[in-house]
Amino acid sequence: MKESLFGKSIDELIPVVKESGLPAFTARQIAEWLYKHRVQSIYDMTNLSKRAREVLAEKYIIGRMDPVSVMVSADETKKYLFPAGENKFIESAYIPEKNRNTLCLSCQIGCRFGCKFCITGRQGLQGNLSTGEILNQVVSIPEADKITNLVYMGMGEPFDNTENVIRSVTILTSEWGFAMSPRRITVSTIGIIPGIKQFLSETDAHLAVSMHSPFSEERGKLMPVENKYPIKEIMKVIKGYEWGRQRRISFEYIMFKGINDSDRHVNELTRLLGGLRCRINLIRFHSVPGMPYESSSDKTILGFKDKLTSRGITATIRASRGEDIMAACGMLSTIGQGAGSREQGEVSYER
Repeated sequence: MKESLFGKSIDELIPVVKESGLPAFTARQIAEWLYKHRVQSIYDMTNLSKRAREVLAEKYIIGRMDPVSVMVSADETKKYLFPAGENKFIESAYIPEKNRNTLCLSCQIGCRFGCKFCITGRQGLQGNLSTGEILNQVVSIPEADKITNLVYMGMGEPFDNTENVIRSVTILTSEWGFAMSPRRITVSTIGIIPGIKQFLSETDAHLAVSMHSPFSEERGKLMPVENKYPIKEIMKVIKGYEWGRQRRISFEYIMFKGINDSDRHVNELTRLLGGLRCRINLIRFHSVPGMPYESSSDKTILGFKDKLTSRGITATIRASRGEDIMAACGMLSTIGQGAGSREQGEVSYER
């Protein structure tokens, strides 16, 4: 099979052009065709000689794929289904708003971390997406030219696929790539500490951490990863990093009725986040059959936000989008689309 060019950095394209007997500067030309002009055929790279294009086409293809289906929500959110290998698929969600248009990217086929409230975790893990497969979601939807913001909050844990996620952010933000501002990109993690450290040192994009409870035992019941990477250790890493004025750290906090929505939680969040310039995003839980959780009421969520704000913590309530097409937070899954097995299983952590 021919190798894909899409998803390669300039450093990865240099050996490609050398092996093809082409001058080194051709690597930059190819990168610009791939990411600025977004060509779908090597023969469309018209500032390369005909012979150069023929040589490249003998071993390589662009390697982009169109979505195979789309679902449209009543609120205009769109959920796209992409192929990701033989009989495997991933989903991404396009969320149009008045002043921004956000694409929610996937980085894995399923997820192995088994958060108790997330449908993706029920699927298990079928594999990592390549750099090209991550970026393909950005360029292959009809709204590609309208996207203003990207969030790695789709299927999978970004720092279980750290190298490909960081490579994709590099291509998105490089001058020879998409030349996108890193301030328009957010990567969300459940708290994989080695990945957080590497991401903070190698990129300038925003970071979001899924918290859901400030108490370790309680968080561990919701998120088994707490047993490996406790929230207190995650906070040490975050508070030890020099955050500039332009780079943002935020925390995701799904509101569960009677579990994490009390004054006790407000007090502990205030203590845990004290001294850190950050934002906490409050998210309504989206109920699904078979999950023993309910969302906190709108009144409780608003009151929780106001209490945090009064303590000096910036808190927002994230609007729910795409729930009717299973595109809201924690609802993406391709079970039933050919990727329903758990061939790589879930992660189980013990203290």
